[in-house]
Amino acid sequence: MKIFVALACLLAGCLAQKPHPCESPPLLSGALTVSTQNEKLWIYAKYLYDALGQRMRLFEFGTLDNQTFTYDFLLLYKEHVMYEIHYHNRTCKKIPLKVDFEPLGIPNDASLLGQAIVGSSSGPGQGLLVNTWTGDLPNKEGKYMSTVTEFGCIPVSVAFQTKQYGWMVFSYFNNVIGISDPGQLNPPSFCPSADASTDEEPIGFFSLFHRKN
Repeated sequence: MKIFVALACLLAGCLAQKPHPCESPPLLSGALTVSTQNEKLWIYAKYLYDALGQRMRLFEFGTLDNQTFTYDFLLLYKEHVMYEIHYHNRTCKKIPLKVDFEPLGIPNDASLLGQAIVGSSSGPGQGLLVNTWTGDLPNKEGKYMSTVTEFGCIPVSVAFQTKQYGWMVFSYFNNVIGISDPGQLNPPSFCPSADASTDEEPIGFFSLFHRKN
């Protein structure tokens, strides 16, 4: 009986622990959607995320002002370069990347809003325990709200304010720890001969982050 009481107390103590800021796994792949308050932009994208090498790859489809687009972006933050890749004609645009790498997860200065279960707590495997946090965007440009899983710090959603679109919501799903083909985080063979970096503005997902406001 004492053993059962001790186990029950230990379990209760674990469940009562206050969530803490966390870092997501350094290698992730999955999919995400982006929607905006003013409904001008919508995106679906598959992503590869490498925090160790500070690299990201996005294969995206979306609509902007009722015009559809598809893009393939490779972001190399250490080199401050992003590539717009076109496999159909084996061409590549090299564009300056004017933002710093921000790892997925919850910053240390974030404030906990609360903990909840997505789905149901009625039975095993029916729900997902998540934590929602809030804080200030860099340079105090607005607020953000981020939700991650309690176990693993896997991103679930991020919402933040922008001047152009109002609130934006990023929803992550089908996340997998690891990257099945790390070669996709390197420029294709036809990219090194791409023209010198230009100031051309990309559209789609990374038009949001190409420049520091």
